[in-house]
Amino acid sequence: MRFEVDIQKRMRCGKEEFLLCAAFETSDSALVLFGPSGSGKTLTLQAVAGILTPDSGCIRLDGRAVFDSAKGINVPARKRNVGYVFQDYALFPHLSVRDNIGFGLKPLLGRLTGADHARVAELMDVFGLTGVAGQKPSTLSGGQQQRTALARALATSPQALLLDEPLSALDQPLRIRMREELSRILRTFDIPMVMVTHDSDEAQAFAESVVVYRNGSVTGMHSAREMERNGHSLSEAIQAEVALAYE
Repeated sequence: MRFEVDIQKRMRCGKEEFLLCAAFETSDSALVLFGPSGSGKTLTLQAVAGILTPDSGCIRLDGRAVFDSAKGINVPARKRNVGYVFQDYALFPHLSVRDNIGFGLKPLLGRLTGADHARVAELMDVFGLTGVAGQKPSTLSGGQQQRTALARALATSPQALLLDEPLSALDQPLRIRMREELSRILRTFDIPMVMVTHDSDEAQAFAESVVVYRNGSVTGMHSAREMERNGHSLSEAIQAEVALAYE
């Protein structure tokens, strides 16, 4: 899948102003937006998902324009065919695990079909959630909450999966274990992914390409294939970016 982003967004909070200028494109299926907190990574992800509307620019997913200010295109989030996992998972507290996963499949004024129920059951089995299907999010462990959010995002068979720091809400031992679990899930579903993180270990674990952010702008992009072709590694590039960001 090809991701093409070239957007600008000016935001204000009191007297503070933040300008996002993000431009990159890649055909790699595992893309990481990497940089310090507050550098514009999540805003970019929200723009791709349709949660945030840029002031200008364009966004194309596999050649399809989902946003183009010059042409007046702004496809609603629900029609962009992407799955989104929020940093805090954003599970519905009053719904069970089963109902959270099936939420995106349910018509506005209707019920799930037999095929939809089968899809939910399949996902609960894949994610190891069948035993907690009737429980509410507040009774789940951090890992179970994350798996529920991932299952919900994948229920509609999206074209791409967008992950906003999916491991940051977990403590360190669980984060390491869930990093391996997330890698397994992504391989199982074979779905293109864009992940936001400021953790260099996560960037190295998941990325085929890394887009580097600083102060609202994209300052560089590194492809694992190109780095290897030139006798270098993506890990080296990421560590160098970390040193530059915090020097």
